[in-house]
Amino acid sequence: MDLNVVVLSGRLAAPPELRVFESGLRLVRYLITVRADEPRRRVDVLPVTKWEPSDEDLAPAAQVGQRIWAAGSVQRRFWSHPDGRRSLMEIVADQVQLRSQDVVAIEP
Repeated sequence: MDLNVVVLSGRLAAPPELRVFESGLRLVRYLITVRADEPRRRVDVLPVTKWEPSDEDLAPAAQVGQRIWAAGSVQRRFWSHPDGRRSLMEIVADQVQLRSQDVVAIEP
């Protein structure tokens, strides 16, 4: 059995970015910072995309450093570039929830 499920809990690394296409489809892109201490201390910044976000997902008060939770699956996108073919791994979210206004500065 194959399974592609991701659940993230972290903080916003940048303000959410809304894109509206000519077709009327909307997407919001989040960059989520997730810290890990084991096996060594590190910080990962992960791109999360939510298609057709609800008005709640587009909270204008979302701030860098605010807690966020996302659940979805990993997807790899490909596109052409003058230097060759490119790809990106991202999380395509089914659910996104901004948490309380608990905001902290994110260290580089």
